[in-house]
Amino acid sequence: MTTVRIPSGWPATEEQARAVQDELRGRVVLGEAGPPPGTGRVTGVDVAYDDERDIVVAAAVVLDAATLAVVAEVTAVGQVSFPYVPGLLAFREIPTVLAALDALPCAPGLVVCDGYGLAHPRRFGLASHLGVLTGLPTIGVAKNPFTFSYEEPGARRGSVTPLVAGQEEVGRALRTQNGVKPVFVSVGHRVSLDNACAHTLALTPKYRLPESTRRADSLCRRALQEATP
Repeated sequence: MTTVRIPSGWPATEEQARAVQDELRGRVVLGEAGPPPGTGRVTGVDVAYDDERDIVVAAAVVLDAATLAVVAEVTAVGQVSFPYVPGLLAFREIPTVLAALDALPCAPGLVVCDGYGLAHPRRFGLASHLGVLTGLPTIGVAKNPFTFSYEEPGARRGSVTPLVAGQEEVGRALRTQNGVKPVFVSVGHRVSLDNACAHTLALTPKYRLPESTRRADSLCRRALQEATP
């Protein structure tokens, strides 16, 4: 497990964090399709917190995109690097997530975040932030629609409807299993929305959430228990 310090110059106030979002948002690449689903590697990242001890643990789990077999997995533990502010959660997680990705013994390929990309009030959620900082293709697959509206997709697996802010499509509600609640997919960086949804379906052969997210969630929870006896 890698131990992480808060980077020098890391934003300490809401004003500073929003200024960083404004600066980096213009670097998001939206014109690339991204890697074809079912090819190469896919890496899930997730975090777990112990707020009493001010600790955050990040996990990165690399899967073979074709078989969903685990190729590599690592964890990193650090100090929570920003207070809880809705819309600025990436600043609590990014340093530790970056450390986990850096510790991987192989290239991560597509990175799948348990959260948002463009489906964010400032159009710059964790997936976009992580993508810009690393240059990697990223998507967000979230459990809820945040503040955005959508019509319920059809009951069959693969049904989609737009996730909208006014007239703007910021993502899609995607049914990954027949009759279960949808997940909410958005572009992070260097991946199209169509491809992001196709990747999400490829990663959900049995369950509502992507295997990348399920495995990273399990790993970071175990690592948090080990880090906080």
